[in-house]
Amino acid sequence: MTHVLVTGGAGYIGSHACKALKQAGFTPVTYDNLATGWEDAVKFGPFERGDLTNRARLDEVFATYQPVAVMHFAALSQVGEAMAKPGLYWRNNVEGSLTLIEATVAAGVMDFVFSSTCATYGEHDNVVLDENTVQLPLNAYGASKRAVEDILRDFEAAHGLRSVIFRYFNVAGGDPDGEVGEHHRPETHLIPVMLEAIDGKRPALTIHGTDYDTPDGTCIRDYVHVCDLVDAHVSGLKWLQDGKGSRVFNLGTGKGFSVREVVDASRNVTNREVPFTEGPRRAGDATKLVSGSTRAETELGWTPHRSTMQTMIRDAWQWHLNGHYEK
Repeated sequence: MTHVLVTGGAGYIGSHACKALKQAGFTPVTYDNLATGWEDAVKFGPFERGDLTNRARLDEVFATYQPVAVMHFAALSQVGEAMAKPGLYWRNNVEGSLTLIEATVAAGVMDFVFSSTCATYGEHDNVVLDENTVQLPLNAYGASKRAVEDILRDFEAAHGLRSVIFRYFNVAGGDPDGEVGEHHRPETHLIPVMLEAIDGKRPALTIHGTDYDTPDGTCIRDYVHVCDLVDAHVSGLKWLQDGKGSRVFNLGTGKGFSVREVVDASRNVTNREVPFTEGPRRAGDATKLVSGSTRAETELGWTPHRSTMQTMIRDAWQWHLNGHYEK
């Protein structure tokens, strides 16, 4: 078997990546401490429970499975929490990633795919973002991800570790087969929060900030379907295996949607009203984050097939109605 170690493989994006890896002929090995993930989401390969800061446990897993590569998703990722508890994010995201990277190199594994974020760019007014945009993160989440990118470059220079880094935008949707989906504790992502409000599982959606410098006053984000996203990760893995060397790719559609536009689209897909209230801005939120890159398309051959707003909301709605995880 050709194993790939997938950290955070019991989480939202990681579980979809495991399915994509399985379909591509790999055997994903999920490494997850289940702090935010779900064991029920591990369906496509072995599960090994452990923490990224536990070097001995990582060494054991590397020795057992001898993976050909690492796909690293495990991280804390809530902007509000990152603003309030920066130490938690630096310790978890950076210290954990450094321990993983050291274990990876020690095991002789030289291909590493890293889940980064467009949050490393920070605020750039009226600028579409490409891979050469200056990184000025607004919070400890984006800053910690940028730090891991720097660590990967240093380990390439010192040890020859090759990496593909994906800086992606807002991820949405779910597996159209309904095998895995999006479910966080607590839920903070716009689309699932909105669907919970539509379905009466919470009183209302709160729109955080209505005074941004955008056409309708709400912040704008570029959304990409989770299945398209993980397809790019598999392509990134194959890129490394083909000996093409380290590379950074933005993953987005180049089209931004405001919060109000997402609310309107949800109303159209579900045929239900969206109860919402208006609240103040959240600290650390940028006004507009939209990809202006075509590098993934031209170099990886990546084309997002499901990343229309209608499809993302429809797939998320089906998971909301029919799918769930139980602890």
